[in-house]
Amino acid sequence: MNVKQGFKLRPLGNEFILIGEGIEQVNFNKMITMNETAAYLWQKVMDGQDFDAAKLADWLTAEYEVSHEQALADAETTIQSWLQAEIIA
Repeated sequence: MNVKQGFKLRPLGNEFILIGEGIEQVNFNKMITMNETAAYLWQKVMDGQDFDAAKLADWLTAEYEVSHEQALADAETTIQSWLQAEIIA
């Protein structure tokens, strides 16, 4: 999977929001909010590398005290949310 270009992550209080910037996102009418963990993952995937749930789970277990099984479940949920929001392909 890859991140769609044209989005910027901005802090907003204790959360983060993802906003569409640029001509490609002119019709973007959603505001995506992320908690600190989702924002951490988003920052990791912004480098343009392909990623999948296993890669996200690896990053989660390296950064947080969480089992691989829980990290993988959380990563799969995160990917589904991002797909639904159409911010990854």
